[in-house]
Amino acid sequence: MDAAIEALAVIGGGAMGSAMLGGLLTAEVVAPAAVTVAETHPGRAADVAEAMGVATTPSAAEAVAAADVVLLAVKPQVYADVCEQMAPALRDDALVVSIVAGVASAAIETQLPLRKGRRVVRMMPNTAALVGASVTAVAPGAFATEADLEVAERIASSVGVCVRADESQLDIVTGVSGSGPAYVFLVAEALTDGAVAMGLSRDVATILVHQTLAGAAALLIETGRSPADLRAQVTSPAGTTAAGLGVLERRAVRSAFVDAVSAATERSVELGRPPA
Repeated sequence: MDAAIEALAVIGGGAMGSAMLGGLLTAEVVAPAAVTVAETHPGRAADVAEAMGVATTPSAAEAVAAADVVLLAVKPQVYADVCEQMAPALRDDALVVSIVAGVASAAIETQLPLRKGRRVVRMMPNTAALVGASVTAVAPGAFATEADLEVAERIASSVGVCVRADESQLDIVTGVSGSGPAYVFLVAEALTDGAVAMGLSRDVATILVHQTLAGAAALLIETGRSPADLRAQVTSPAGTTAAGLGVLERRAVRSAFVDAVSAATERSVELGRPPA
């Protein structure tokens, strides 16, 4: 796949916008000279410019004026204002790739109108994009083409793994993989605290827990076996793992994670609703 980006505008130089841009630059999908980042926070803009060698501006309109691809990476609470600023300057042929949580492509199409319809692709990455290990779901809006999807997939693949999804599924994606790293971090905190309570130093416990999580993830990915199969393999009858799992099941940890995904999904839906 060789979907070219001639001029890129990144609207929002925060953690996710910077992570996506860093991946694109590292993968040489776009050159620093072809990038303009719109960031209103002066300190953050200076950091992005220094770290990545790209142009910055506080003006979203200025950033998008020459761009053929716009990466919209702002908070859902401000996206409408940002789109209003962009609209007069945005090229008719520009593709808008949005990582704004909960905001449907139809809402962005409405904010950035065209007679033939604004081409929008939504993406839902996660915070692991900061280390090139995100999983990102990509979904086309009503007017996006196959070529637009290929551009979005190239952006997403620069920071990890990419999958296609229907836009109706993106709130669920948000609840699983968008919010998922935080669930895993909570598990890591709890396991570390448990090890310390049993007598390990925090430094040693931290190494053990982090590598255990990394190893478990590697087994899931590299063996292709189901989580249930891998769990059964390590669980001997009446053994130590069975004792620990018994506590987790009695405390309804499995159900708690299911409910967490549900709650995060519902919150994503709420964020996407227009204000009353």
